[in-house]
Amino acid sequence: MHQVATPAAPPELQASTSTIWTVPDANDSLRILVYSDNIETRQRVMRALGKRLHPDLPELSYVEVATGPMVIRTMDEGDIDLAILDGEATPTGGMGIAKQLKDELKTCPPILVLTGRPDDAWLASWSRAEAAVPHPIDPIVLGRTVLGLLRAPAL
Repeated sequence: MHQVATPAAPPELQASTSTIWTVPDANDSLRILVYSDNIETRQRVMRALGKRLHPDLPELSYVEVATGPMVIRTMDEGDIDLAILDGEATPTGGMGIAKQLKDELKTCPPILVLTGRPDDAWLASWSRAEAAVPHPIDPIVLGRTVLGLLRAPAL
């Protein structure tokens, strides 16, 4: 992940525009954090996305995380380009973690939450996640959603 400083903004906007996220060079890999207490869910996500999602993007590398505290710690350290959080994980669900990350990190990469069912998308919206994909994981839906997040211009 590369952070690029933006030109000086008016004082009222400086806090929200101090850095932006950019896609790494083609030689770098995109680091995807995959959180679930269920190893099978983590494996399904990684199999669905594969090593390279699109020819225009760098290869994907994965950081598997099985506990909420490790998600926070890993995200605090930086170098994550996208976080995929299982909203059904226990004891700490991905939606609560997403909200905490969005509230606490100065610059937070995009977050995708895996929901228990399509009707739970409103909860993912509450958590400030950029996207939600329901269980069971559909590789095409997950791939398209992740591709959209990785290609979206940074705000």
